[in-house]
Amino acid sequence: MPLRVATFNIHHGVGLDGRLALERTADVIRRTGAEVVGLQEVDRHLSVRSGWVDQATWLADRPGMDVVYGANVDLDPDDPDDPDAPRRRYGNAVLAAHPIRAWRNIPLPGSDGAEPRGVLETFIDVDGTTVRVLDTHLQNRSQVERIAQAERIVEVIAASPAPAVLLGDMNATPGTPEIGVLTAALVDTWRVVGVGDGLTFDAATPHARIDYVLTSPGVTPRTAAVVRTDASDHYPVVADVAI
Repeated sequence: MPLRVATFNIHHGVGLDGRLALERTADVIRRTGAEVVGLQEVDRHLSVRSGWVDQATWLADRPGMDVVYGANVDLDPDDPDDPDAPRRRYGNAVLAAHPIRAWRNIPLPGSDGAEPRGVLETFIDVDGTTVRVLDTHLQNRSQVERIAQAERIVEVIAASPAPAVLLGDMNATPGTPEIGVLTAALVDTWRVVGVGDGLTFDAATPHARIDYVLTSPGVTPRTAAVVRTDASDHYPVVADVAI
């Protein structure tokens, strides 16, 4: 069974020109043609920088996709005296053209004072087959923490027999220990079917491959491509897989 997936760090909808333009972000997501998209750096009523918008819902509503959101930063409302004011959140989201049947956001190891990180695990019904899609954004400042986070993600994936696809901004290049932890258990689709260097960061001067589509046994990579855009400081990666 074929499935197209994509990962995209959207930089809270701000492009290389410094403008907040969610419609531009949505257009990039549409251009991938992906049925399941893992997004990172997604604001939900967070602050003025993203216009207080629930970006996850906004981006899912445009193509009519299911959406779940994993808040790794969860702050009090801007107006604590307003009982209807939403909490201010920042994290990852999964958009799916198929029904999302279950999900959970799992905290990842980290040190005191570091930005909290998590892996958003979803169980998606793709034409009667349950596919597990996980979305994450690893620590950017500490390799020690990234290694611990990668180890925890591998534990999570090993806990279920369902075929799995891991999407995310790993903040690490191929050949690093943290990517080695992941690829000891999962297949890096770019290494198998990608063409070229696959650089995804930064979009202004691409020099590093830090955004990945990784697959478990039971998922076969068919194609992988980088989508060039100025809608974020990252390029998305889109991959066709067979379940």
